[in-house]
Formats: sequence, C-alpha cells, structure tokens
Amino acid sequence: MRELGNRRKKDDAHLQNTHMNKAKVSIVRAHDYDYAEIYAAVRKGIELIGGLAKIVPPGSKVFVKINHLSPPSPAEKGIVTHPVFVEAVLDLLKEVGADITVGDDIESGIGDGFQVSGFRQMCQGAGVRLTNLREAGFVETVCSGHFLEKVYLSRILLDADVIINLPKLKTHSLCVLTGGVKNMYGTIPSGHRTKFHAEYIRNEDFSQVLTDIFSAARPQLTIMDGIIAMEEEGPAAGSLRRLGVILTSQDTVAVDAVATKIIGLNPMDIHTTRYSDERGLGIGNLQNIEVVGEGIDGVTVPDFKPPSSAVNTLARRVPLFLPRFILRQISIKPSVIERRCSGCSECEKTCPVGAISVSGEAAKIDHSICIQCMCCHEVCRFNAIVPKRSIAGSTIQFLVNSLRKLRASAG
Repeated sequence: MRELGNRRKKDDAHLQNTHMNKAKVSIVRAHDYDYAEIYAAVRKGIELIGGLAKIVPPGSKVFVKINHLSPPSPAEKGIVTHPVFVEAVLDLLKEVGADITVGDDIESGIGDGFQVSGFRQMCQGAGVRLTNLREAGFVETVCSGHFLEKVYLSRILLDADVIINLPKLKTHSLCVLTGGVKNMYGTIPSGHRTKFHAEYIRNEDFSQVLTDIFSAARPQLTIMDGIIAMEEEGPAAGSLRRLGVILTSQDTVAVDAVATKIIGLNPMDIHTTRYSDERGLGIGNLQNIEVVGEGIDGVTVPDFKPPSSAVNTLARRVPLFLPRFILRQISIKPSVIERRCSGCSECEKTCPVGAISVSGEAAKIDHSICIQCMCCHEVCRFNAIVPKRSIAGSTIQFLVNSLRKLRASAG
C-alpha cells in the first residue's frame, strides 16, 4: 500500500500553519478567454498570495489536474476548464522550470476526447505532456477518511512533487457546487467513482467520500476558472453565466468557500466545504479567510441561479417534525425529455445501479431503482435528462429562492 511520504508531511505542516493564521484567497478580474488578459490575471493572482516560486521549486514534477468531464465537449460549452485558461497557467509554470503533466481520467471511447475539448492541440502547442490518467494506472493509497480506509489514486498524482488544481466554477445537481475539492474526485478510477455513487446515496455521505479522497490528494495550489461559470443544473447541462473572476489560493477549501459566497450561497451549506473545514483539511469559514485583490462584495452575483439541490439545505433550518416531509417534497428525480434524447446510451453506461435502458430512440428510467445520484444528468450533452420535483417541491424552491434574493438585496 502506497504511503504519501514527505509531500504529505509538508502538506500537513502547511495546513497546520494555515489554521493558526488565515487562509489567503486572491480574486482577480478577467472578462474573457483572451490569453494575454488571463496570463496577466493569473500571474497577479499568484503574486497576491506570495508568488509561484515558493510553491513550485525549479525542476519540480508538477501535475496539473484539469476538470474534463466525459463525454467530451467543446470548451465553449463551459463544461471543462478552458484550455486558454490552462495554457496561461502552464506558461507561468514553465517560467519557473517545472516538469509538467496535464491530465484527468476520461472515458477512452471512440475518438480523442482531449481533441474535442481543445486540450490536445493546446498542450501540443505548449510542449507539455497531456495524459489520460487511466493510461498510467492507479495505486492503492492509505486514506484515513470518514468512510474510506484506502483509495486508488492516480500514479501520476502520487509521483508529482506539486499538485496544481484547476477547477471550473460550476453548480452541481447533487452536491450544489463542483469546485476544487470535488475536482480531485477525478484522480480515482472511473469504476470506483461509479461504485461510490451507488454505495453512498445521500449527498451528505457522498460528500464525506469526496472529502476522504481530497484528504489523500490535496493540491498545493488551486486556481479556479470563474470567468464563465455555470448556474442552474450543472455540471454539464446548466446555463452559462459570465462572472469574470479567477480565484487563487494554496487552500483549496478556502477557494470553494469564497466561490460559494460569490454566487450568493452559504459556504457551510456545501458539505465538502464544511467537512473539510471540520477535519482540518482547509478553511471554509469566511471569517478566517483573507481575501486580497478584488473584494467579495464587488464581485458577488446575488441573482445567480443555484441548482435544485441547493434547496435541500432548507431542511436543516426548520423544526424537527418538518424535515422528512420537506425532503420528500423537494427531492429531485431525473426525467427524460424524449424529443431531446439522441439515444446515445451515455446515461445507460454511467448509471451505477442499472436504472436506465435505451428503448428505441429514447432513454427510460426505472424510478423504483433510481438512487437520484444524477449521474445521468451529468453526462447528458443534449440536456435530455433534467432534474424535476413535485409541484409542492417547486413551490418550496420558489419561496426559498425569493427569500434568498430578499436577504441579498437587504445586504
């Protein structure tokens, strides 16, 4: 079983120091995916937290973890970390003499998914290795987690001296936010990701698993692509929203907390942020985060549209006799819009419990089996599988969203 060794000790020392002081997160504006603008913004963001040289010594083996969902999609759909954003980070890393590998675990399938997204072309032009993590294999690793005692992590990640995490700021139909902590889920095998979805059905439990994996695969630097974000039912079928921000920190949890505040939600309502904070893996409490560069208030988007799952946080704030009723009403289920369905079978392949079959030209969901993990919604590139809830649940969601807007306007 693989031990994480000296890098883990350095991470623990860094986190202990972080918790003694404040985490520092920089916010820098960047309005579009223009290389020159992003390069300047990323450089400024890193300098505001102390500079790249203290994080990446010359000659370091650096693994750059992108967010590259399967099946592949073009960068303009806002589903993957934008290649131009990553290119700017790579050029800064090359300036400090880093030995760089870019990667994520993606389905092999037919064709080259990295070609579809533009990563293949970008990395070739930059002269940087681009790897599908499954090609290098995974190593059994100790994980002193809430649920997991061991986990298989990417060999490339484990062999790196420095891990740099480049998540995309997006909503998530199950976890509310897919940020820096959740992006590290892509460093384990896809079969295990499917298995954990089936075994840990509740958002709270699944988020503990995400936190377990994050505890064993902590990055030394996280830079979040929040230039074009995704609202509503992300991480693949939501609506695009221009936020025009880049968030940078050595504390991944703090990045997620600041991002959550920017989109008008409470960071501690995001289970991965709260669990990571409680377990000493980073800082999720905004009172202990120093924001440099732009102020949070200056970039907050009060009318950002959260996913349906965000309403589930209401159940924790009401009298004890109400949550079970409310949870029944506001629970969301995947529903197929047949006129949009292409019959591609991606949802059928990804369902962890076999609740989906493709009959004729459209997918069918057996709701007696469905565990509402929303994996089918996540992989559908035709927006043919959407989260739906009862009329009562939709009414509750409307009331909560209205209350949230009122609070935001009251300020």
